[in-house]
Amino acid sequence: MTTSVEQAMPIEFTEQAAKQVKKLIAEEENPELKLRVFVTGGGCSGFQYGFTFDEKANTGDMQIEKEGVMLVVDPMSLQYLVGGVVNYEEGLQGSRFFVENPNATTTCGCGSSFSI
Repeated sequence: MTTSVEQAMPIEFTEQAAKQVKKLIAEEENPELKLRVFVTGGGCSGFQYGFTFDEKANTGDMQIEKEGVMLVVDPMSLQYLVGGVVNYEEGLQGSRFFVENPNATTTCGCGSSFSI
């Protein structure tokens, strides 16, 4: 299921995040790379977000294409991310990918940990 129509997708992949992924993939010189966002147990609030580059999408992964690059999310993580936005920012505290998650009832100061 690959589409660039965010309205039909359970999670949004911003243009800014996609452009940064495209830049990083070009630096790695591996066009097969995809940005994988996932949720794991742990962190100071119970769950934490993770980002990694992966060369393949697994069966059942949701895939969103934007700017010629792919975001993939596994089904277990997706249930915690529905309605969320995967974004990228550069600021005084550095640059990072992050998730704006409407399902999170609390988050920690670092922004990478949350609870539901």
